[in-house]
Amino acid sequence: MKLSRPVSWFLLAFGVWSWFIWITFVKNLWNDASGLAFDGAGDPTAYFWVHMLLAITSFVLGTVIGAIGLRGVRALRRERDRG
Repeated sequence: MKLSRPVSWFLLAFGVWSWFIWITFVKNLWNDASGLAFDGAGDPTAYFWVHMLLAITSFVLGTVIGAIGLRGVRALRRERDRG
């Protein structure tokens, strides 16, 4: 399947954006001062684990989607250079 240039760049940008947003979220989750992420003894709560699972899932999906976009951009550049 051949991806168009806009679609390839969109997928690549989505992958980068996903990593940027979720790294920021995980930092904020780790430094949570509200008491939602860690209980009084400093142990992670269910809130922490659910949101960490969401972040990990988003990292994986962002990586896969970004890699598809990168492959599309590279294929378009190779095609342009050949002809």
